Amino acid sequence: MASQQQVDLKNQLAKKANGTEPKKKKTVFDLINQMTPEIEKALPDFLRKNGGAERFTRIALTQLRTNPALLKCDPKSFLAALMQSSQLGLEPGVLGQSYLIPYGKEVQFQIGYKGFIELARRSGQILSITAHAVHENDEFEFQYGLEENLSHKPNIRGDRGEVYCYYAYATLKDGGHAFVVMSKQDINRIRDTYSKAANTKYSPWNTEYDAMAKKTVIKQLMKYLPISVELLKNISQDETIKHEIKEDMTEVPSEDTEDSFVGTEWEVQEEQKEQE
Repeated sequence: MASQQQVDLKNQLAKKANGTEPKKKKTVFDLINQMTPEIEKALPDFLRKNGGAERFTRIALTQLRTNPALLKCDPKSFLAALMQSSQLGLEPGVLGQSYLIPYGKEVQFQIGYKGFIELARRSGQILSITAHAVHENDEFEFQYGLEENLSHKPNIRGDRGEVYCYYAYATLKDGGHAFVVMSKQDINRIRDTYSKAANTKYSPWNTEYDAMAKKTVIKQLMKYLPISVELLKNISQDETIKHEIKEDMTEVPSEDTEDSFVGTEWEVQEEQKEQE
């Protein structure tokens, strides 16, 4: 008489032979191994020269170790978000250049305010761009119009008080400049209107509010800056969810574009027409 172990083994072999055995769901680690050649092709040159897919894998493992909630998300959306970050040359993590945010069962890619600054500087049209918080006890004045002016003297000798607004300014290659000032109320309104992931546990809005507020005011400032088609395409990837790997991740459609006030496909097409 056959033992139960022999019966179980016989049933397993029969299932395999009939193709009825349920397929094991691939983990993110399985996908990384499977897609290594494709990942290697899609990586930007600086990453290929600096470790290639091996460095990419180390970054992936660091993110998964730092935020285990990513393991519960769709593996393809995790890899796509990581690839977006890598192709933009923005490393996710403590540098604050980019974030991989668990959003339900998906991974949303977000550019940090330092990432926006880095991308703007690379455009060649902007010499410098930065953002600051203004506290109640600082000396702060600004004026829009024909005689616009911006002056901020932080109170470094005593209690600066609560933050009540943020501003961003940029110096342009042609010698011009531009700035935007936003109250915390306006920033919070934009957050609540456009960022669906803002209320999730792992959102940087909950852990790094100051950085996200600066990012918001920088994004508003970019409306008034001379930016290239390439920069528009790059920043349009902010707060998106994708499930495909390509050599150019900007070509992959997003399943969840949350804040499309700048860098939409229509704007990119119009910019391209102007340059033709």
